Amino acid sequence: MGHVQDRWYRKEVDPSGKVRRVKTTLHGVGQRYKVRYVDPDGVERSRTFPDRCKAEAEGYLVEVEASKREGKYVNVHAGKISFKAHAENWLKGQSPDRATREALRSRLDSRILPFFATRSVNAITATTVREWLGQLDDAHLSQNYRTVLFTIVSSVLDAAVEERLIHRNPCKSQAIKRPSSPPSNVVVWSRKRVDTIEQRIEGRFQLAVVVGAGCGLRQGEILGLSPDDVDRERMVLQVRRQLRIVDRTLVFALPKGGKTRVVPLSRGVLERITSHIEEHPPTPITLPWQDPAGEPTPVPMLMTGENGRLYSGDLFTKVIWQGAFRSAGIEYRKRADGMHALRHFYASVLLSQGVSIKELAAYLGHNDPGFTLRTYTHLVPSSFERARAAVDGVFSPTDPAPHGLHTA
Repeated sequence: MGHVQDRWYRKEVDPSGKVRRVKTTLHGVGQRYKVRYVDPDGVERSRTFPDRCKAEAEGYLVEVEASKREGKYVNVHAGKISFKAHAENWLKGQSPDRATREALRSRLDSRILPFFATRSVNAITATTVREWLGQLDDAHLSQNYRTVLFTIVSSVLDAAVEERLIHRNPCKSQAIKRPSSPPSNVVVWSRKRVDTIEQRIEGRFQLAVVVGAGCGLRQGEILGLSPDDVDRERMVLQVRRQLRIVDRTLVFALPKGGKTRVVPLSRGVLERITSHIEEHPPTPITLPWQDPAGEPTPVPMLMTGENGRLYSGDLFTKVIWQGAFRSAGIEYRKRADGMHALRHFYASVLLSQGVSIKELAAYLGHNDPGFTLRTYTHLVPSSFERARAAVDGVFSPTDPAPHGLHTA
């Protein structure tokens, strides 16, 4: 149990046994009351208060002891750590994927640390966060990017709360309007658009369109595809790697989220893969695994240019993918016409044939089927007619379709 020490007086017992107060050498100098206590880690802490503030000192001690009992104790001294130092430590505990950490590092360095770096964690308030958000608005950053940046700052401060550096996360104050991304409006390509791009893209990469639209692979997974991933007996495609850049170096890595998956392979897509292999034999490529210092990994590759040339995702988009649009004379819509549009097309085809959201999430590599549902809910066919037919099986109608219900 802690106690409040009066630094200006000490107690002495005179020869008669009477206790009296005696002025110390500190009398009248500096802070009078010192609250002394032991924190949950067994370290002695203290805080001083001026003369005439004994009640405040005693109240502080009561708060400290209560917070210790309730597990809410916050070390005010530890909270003086700079945001930058705490963010550096936070970053170490994020995704084991190096490229993901590099992306987080880039965002911290570009738009977060220039404002927060030298501020102590316990000095950041809702007012501080609002000021920073105002700067982001002034910089005319996209709503999505502001949302990402805010989420990072909030996560760093969540960690500070968890580590008992601060009582609460100021980003969660009701006085702050949290940035939010606009609703995702997925634009689904027509079959004609898919066919046109397949016909106009460079011949060695026509299979990229087929695999994207017919198996729902991401760009990096398409570029990392190998004939070894095709299981002809089981009629499945094993998604086991992607091609990506880490520290400006091309590497092989696990698919997004660090998980492999299996995707059903249609006979039509398998025929196209077989034809591609006959026309463009796989090229043996050796790249490091996961990061530039990783294990050299040989893989026969399906998606290479002339003489085994490899394309990073960004270079492929600019040279090969957008080149197909230029060749076709089609306007390239940045958000609607990226290679991700092939995944959207794949999702729309499967949903139209009654494939469940849970199955689709597994094929797309989504960890959360709820995300899949939120993204593609507008593509899910209405179940109204099936529901009506099911109930009519119990309560048979005399009129097959009264009041035009069949049109709903």
